[in-house]
Amino acid sequence: MNLVESNQAKNNSLISEAALERTQYPYVTGTSVIGIKYKDGILMAADMAGSYGSTLRYKSVERLKPVGKHSLVGGSGEISDFQEILRYLDELILYDNMWDDGNSLGPKEVHSYLTRVMYNRRNKFDPLWNSLILGGVKKGQKYLGMVSMIGVHFEDDHVATGFGNHLARPILRAEWHKDISFEDGVKLLEKCMRVLLYRDRSAINKFQIAKITEEGATIYPPYALKTSWNLAAFQNPTAGAEGSW
Repeated sequence: MNLVESNQAKNNSLISEAALERTQYPYVTGTSVIGIKYKDGILMAADMAGSYGSTLRYKSVERLKPVGKHSLVGGSGEISDFQEILRYLDELILYDNMWDDGNSLGPKEVHSYLTRVMYNRRNKFDPLWNSLILGGVKKGQKYLGMVSMIGVHFEDDHVATGFGNHLARPILRAEWHKDISFEDGVKLLEKCMRVLLYRDRSAINKFQIAKITEEGATIYPPYALKTSWNLAAFQNPTAGAEGSW
């Protein structure tokens, strides 16, 4: 190999390595997503913030999307990685439709697919920095599950990502029931989102509600909650903290 060929080989190697650079730190992120089963299907809620580090840079980021005929997905974490996941799901649904055999993927199959994608990327040390909620209804069967960025997954009657796991799920355990109506389900999600707004610095007072039933998915326009910052805990947040840093 002469000098020119050697330099060309080195350049090709550098280009190849550059093309395989991993995202090792999430830049623009979304916070909690909450999902519950209700009487007729699945309800989800997520705010519309996109945080650049600790700065609430973007305030109209949609993180709830329909998947095919029977499913709805919500994602927290790195926004660009979530967009990549949506691209994967578009390809999956397109491939499924191309069979034209009268069958379509249900929420259980889509959730299984997402668990394999997240676990596969984790094993390549190239994770997608997201936690996902996947819900849907097919043939009268309601399904709701979540999957983390390393492929940990489970199914439940109510699920949450991010701070929602710590702040919203205790509320859901206390107040959710299997025959909850759409109206009461929305009120319950609003209560959870209000608590997250008060306690999660990355949450904003603008969010979306989405539902999916046997008839299909509906994503409602964003709206804001009424809040009160006159509570005693907000008036004097350092009370009782004397002597601490």
